[in-house]
Order: sequence, then C-alpha cells, then structure tokens
Amino acid sequence: MYQPEPQSVTFSILINDIDKGIIKIPQFQRDFVWSLEQSANLLDSIIKGYPIGTFILWESDEVLRSVRNIGGTSLPDTPSGSLSQYVLDGQQRMTSLYASLKGLKINRKNGVDDFSQLYIDLIADEDNPLIITNIENRKLSEVISLKNLISGGLSVLAAYPQELHQKLEDYKERLTTYRFSTILMRNSSIDIATEVFTRLNVGGKSLSVFEIMVAKTFDDSLDFDLSEKYVELTEKLEQVGYETISDSTVLQTVSILLDGECARKNILKLNKAAFISMWPKAIDAIEKTVEYFRNYYRIPVSKILPYNSLIIPFAYFFYHHPNKPIDEMKLYLDDFFWRTSLTGRYSSSVETKLAQDIKRIELILKKQLPKYEVQVDTSKEMVINNGWFSTSRSFIKAILCLMAYQEPKSFNDNSIVRISNDWLKQANSRNYHHFFPRAYLKKKGEEEFYINHIVNITIVDDFLNKHIIRAKAPSDYMKTFERQNIDLNTAMKTHLIDDLSTYGIWDNDYVAFFDKRAEKISQELQKRIIIQKTDGHQP
Repeated sequence: MYQPEPQSVTFSILINDIDKGIIKIPQFQRDFVWSLEQSANLLDSIIKGYPIGTFILWESDEVLRSVRNIGGTSLPDTPSGSLSQYVLDGQQRMTSLYASLKGLKINRKNGVDDFSQLYIDLIADEDNPLIITNIENRKLSEVISLKNLISGGLSVLAAYPQELHQKLEDYKERLTTYRFSTILMRNSSIDIATEVFTRLNVGGKSLSVFEIMVAKTFDDSLDFDLSEKYVELTEKLEQVGYETISDSTVLQTVSILLDGECARKNILKLNKAAFISMWPKAIDAIEKTVEYFRNYYRIPVSKILPYNSLIIPFAYFFYHHPNKPIDEMKLYLDDFFWRTSLTGRYSSSVETKLAQDIKRIELILKKQLPKYEVQVDTSKEMVINNGWFSTSRSFIKAILCLMAYQEPKSFNDNSIVRISNDWLKQANSRNYHHFFPRAYLKKKGEEEFYINHIVNITIVDDFLNKHIIRAKAPSDYMKTFERQNIDLNTAMKTHLIDDLSTYGIWDNDYVAFFDKRAEKISQELQKRIIIQKTDGHQP
C-alpha cells in the first residue's frame, strides 16, 4: 500500500545519504542546469533559515538506471541491506547543495562551473546576500568558502579574526542543523513513482514512455539497460541509413510481439522479465525488416519511409516468419505496404490501427489476402490532385520510395545517385531536383502547386543541381548531359522518364511533361496494388 511519509532531515544526514549511495538521481531526471548564482540564492535562503521547498523521494528495492555521479563525483552503489531513495522532486536543489558544499567542478557546454567559488560574506548584514560568488577586491579575512566552513577544521577557522569566530560558528551551525522537508514514498510501484514525477513536472517536460521503460526494465544482474540497448541498435542501423527509427517505434514493436497491442498503457504494463527476454528477438525482427525494406523495396534510407510505424507490422511478420516471403505472402505484403503508405493510414490513431493490422499480417502469414475498409486510388488524377511536394506527407514519401526503387542514375555519367538521410531532411534539399526548375517555371507564369509537385521531382546529385542545372530550361541543361552521356535515355528511365522525345523536354513543354510523368507514376503504383472491390478509380 502506497504511504507518503512526511519527514524532516538535517543537512548532515542528507549529504551523508548521498555520499553513502542511498540517495540517487533517476535517469529520467534532466541534467543539472543550475548556475552558481542560483545555487548562491539557495544557500542564502538556507543560512537565513528560509524554507526552500520539499524534496520528494521514492524508496524502493528496485535497481533503476540512475545517475550515480551526482555533480560529477563518483558515488558508491546503494549499500547492501539498504533501500535506494530516488529523487522525484528537488533534484536541481539537491545537486546544487551537494556541489556547493563539496566544492565540485561541473562541466558545462560552455566551460566549467567551479562550485568551490561560493563564499559567505562575514561582514554583510542579513538584509543583504550572505552567500556571494564574486570576491574580487575583497579581503580574504572577510569571506570564507562554504566548503572550508563546513569541513575546513579548527585550523582553518582559527585563522580568521577573533571577532568573527562566533559568526563562523553560528553560520556553520545554521547550515549543518538546517532541517529539510522531505516526503518519502514507501511501498509504491515504479508506475506510481513516475506518475508522481510527471505530475510534479507539469511546468516542464513530461516523462516519455521510453524514459519510464528505461527505469522500469533496468536489470543490473542481467546487464540490461534499455537506454544503452537502444543506442547500440541506432548505431548499428546508422551503418545502413536507418538511424531515424524512433525509440517509440521500437517499444511498440516489443509490445506488439508480447501483447498484440502497443498503446502507452499496454507498453507500461509489460512484464519486466518478458520485456528483457523479448528484446533480442524483437531487434532481430526489426533488423530483418530493415534488410527487407532496403533490398526488396530498395528504400535506401529511413527518412523516406512513409511511416516509421511500418517497421512494426513487418517486424511482426519476420518474428513469426524469419525467412523472406515468397509467392502469395510477398504479393500480399507488397499490397499491404503500398496501401498503408498511399492512404495515409498511420496519420492518426496509429496504435489502434497497428493492432488491427497485426490481424492482417496474421492472415498474410496464412497466405490469405486481407480485406481493407479504406479504398486506394492510384489513378493519374489522384497523383495530380494530391501531389503537392512536402516530405512530411506519407503519399509523397511513397512516391519517393517508388523513385528510389528505380535506383536513379546521374544524368551525366549513369552513376547511381547516393541517397542519405542527411540529404532528405527537407523538401528544399538540392538533391530534390525540380526537373523543370522553379525559377524557370515562375518566369513562365506557372502556378506554384504545379511547380512544386511530386511529378516535377527527380532525385539527383547535389553537384548537378548546384553547378550545372540551376535555373536553366530543360532543353538547355539536357543538351549538356546528352553530349556527356551517350546512354542518357537509360539514365532517364531510372527517373521514370521513358523517352526524352515524348515527354516535351526538348520543347520545354511542361504540360506534356507533367501529363506523361503523372501517368508513368500512376502506372508504377498500380503494379504494386492488388485491386479489390473497395478500391476507387484505377487507370
């Protein structure tokens, strides 16, 4: 039964518990960010006896991934026979206290803050700040560092003028006997602890599911640290261009495999032992999925995946069917992939739809064609009407996947265009080439919708865009490539342009080009769909 227990502890007990490794900072807390000035104000309040708020601690025998090095100093594990006390509220204040009174040096992005540079002004009256950070032009006999006051010993204190000895004793007494208000949460689960933290942190960033699961699944005896495991996965995926797969996608995959559901509540209820046991199997299924996407669909990077969430149903498939699909399975999986991508299926209520789609994957595993309630339209009209080029849209990403499948070749020498996540972050990347350049079409008075349209996009080398194509008319820059590349038509076919002579390119006829290429894209999409009665108009 959860029992919040108000307590009052002295400064010396608090610092001693940190030193012994009893008090821990859980991994889901943010980094220590308080400045020297903020710490000085805190200590000033303490030495004057003002309240500084309540610390909320969660006492547990669970071993969480915690930040052991409070303020950068190495601390021991929790002693055998003792329970850990994790800081849920007050981490900045507690770390500030510890760093100030230990005189620690804290590494920051812009340098180092030296917390030994906090001093008590021994001649200031209490209407003014007693804790200061700047002692320039001050006599050393008028100030004392906090660290020296607390732990300097008699010889240090005796070096000060006799008339200040009483004040030194008084200030030391105030600090070491100051009673901190704490609430200790005993006999509560990590779910309650993280919920308390999230509610206390209303003004800041709420805990993500991943942060909670990092805490919940940590197991020192099994050497399992979810945060480290995820980093290992992303480092491995980075080698093949799939490093943008999110932590939520990975968690949803594990949850789908264990529970058939992947909403937040389902993930948070997962059994720790079952999660740890499933992890390597889930990662293997994800890696098989990535390999399939790269090799079969020829999607070279994760940035053009219509949805990260597509990883999940395919991982479910490969978990149950480790080998590559063939025959009906392959056709049905293709149909599933393209339907999901072209209809914007995972744009909303993704967890609910994923649970539904697992049922479809189970049918595919039985070599049965699933039914779909949403129609898919691959007609030329659909391509034209929905083709506004934005890399955040799944429909556009699906067509980019279609383009990547062709393994587009460079216009000037037929070398394969390298596609990377860094290049594909935004729609104005120079690697997204408007075949009829935007500046050229604007001068012709063309509407922006038709200028910035997926039909007008090809994927080219950055060099060609910057140095050769620029804003030239297609007939002009293509003549350059025709002289350089005797097999230019072969290259153009990899950009879904069948024939330079029939696409209006030599005549700079954008209407003809637009119509022909929209038709070509439509035809290629149509090849990837198994038509069902629910589907709309097809070519």
